[in-house]
Amino acid sequence: MKSSAKKPAAAKTKTDTVALLVATKKGGFILSSDNKRRRWDIKGPIFLGNIVHHMALDPREGRVILMAAKTGHLGPTVFRSRDFGKTWKEASKPPAFAKAPEGEKGRVVDHVFWLTPGHASEPGVWYAGTSPQGLFRSEDGGDTWESVTGFNDHPMRATWTGGLGDGTPDGPKMHSINIDPRDPNHIYIGMSSGGVFESVDKGADWKPLNAGCAADFIPVPDPEYGHDPHCMRLHPLEPDVLYQQNHCGIYRMDRRSAGPSGPRSEAARWVRIGEKMPKSVGDIGFPMVLHPRDPDTVWVFPMDGTQVWPRTAPGGKPATYVTRNGGKTWKRLDEGLPPEQAWFTVFRQAMTADTRDPVGIYFGTTCGEVWASANEGEKWNCIARHLPQIYAVETAEM
Repeated sequence: MKSSAKKPAAAKTKTDTVALLVATKKGGFILSSDNKRRRWDIKGPIFLGNIVHHMALDPREGRVILMAAKTGHLGPTVFRSRDFGKTWKEASKPPAFAKAPEGEKGRVVDHVFWLTPGHASEPGVWYAGTSPQGLFRSEDGGDTWESVTGFNDHPMRATWTGGLGDGTPDGPKMHSINIDPRDPNHIYIGMSSGGVFESVDKGADWKPLNAGCAADFIPVPDPEYGHDPHCMRLHPLEPDVLYQQNHCGIYRMDRRSAGPSGPRSEAARWVRIGEKMPKSVGDIGFPMVLHPRDPDTVWVFPMDGTQVWPRTAPGGKPATYVTRNGGKTWKRLDEGLPPEQAWFTVFRQAMTADTRDPVGIYFGTTCGEVWASANEGEKWNCIARHLPQIYAVETAEM
């Protein structure tokens, strides 16, 4: 039976541009298109020389952008623009862990890694994920940030997250903060390392949500936590359908069996759908993008996941892959991309989609290129070159 979300209302009619918020190792950039998404203009760099991990638009306000940056003199911080990137103001109280009691070693935020606007019913609310793994909340549009103590001070936090060496090469991270559009109290997070966790009380308490997901690097079969999700997405129209690009494959979870008003299944498990990918390519990668109206359509960008982990396109031949049936089959999409000798990859935040029809798909590479497709990945065009290494790409539709 086809999902009820298969035949939604038509995509919104856009009269203005689609913009891309591009976060790089040396600053931020904003790419703006014409109405047909054929011509793109670049503005920037913003805060040249500073590391920008993420930029995100507040869909509730339309022109407000938050930026997660690590600056040379200010350290890890958040900037806010109220005029779509023309001017910026630093947060008066950036995310920071509470000071440790005297004689104890405390945690220090190395960088703010992920930004997520709060629920539509909570204007001004934002969430931030940090390295090392920490969760913070702002209720004033990103000016002041408070610790979500239900996670940051949870008695199991250190056990869940492991040590500082149990994460990515540039530090363990909190990422993939997803707010259930039906309920502002229902939050999902992903951690590298740690796994996927869920809260149903606005972060006061948390439970692991990793059943069914492999963790080949842990000598315990089917561990409850300690996994390495790279990117997790919740579908906006079917919030009980989740996808995950993991260190150990591509996964899907469907919690709709409990019914629209019934309790969520405690037996919910991740199902590995990446095993249907070509064996020569595998199902390892960083980013994952969902179709805004079809919960069965997902795009990924595989990378070489062999033992050496070079973090490049398999064989130097980059391609996106799409499934339109929830992972039962996958199709390679590489028209317009370099056919060979292209040794880049795409980080977990650096691939995104707009909401037009057909959907536009965009990604930024470790080589500083931005690629765009206005027809759901069927054909690709390079719309920016020679930027610094790209950490994140987000769409901004006004």
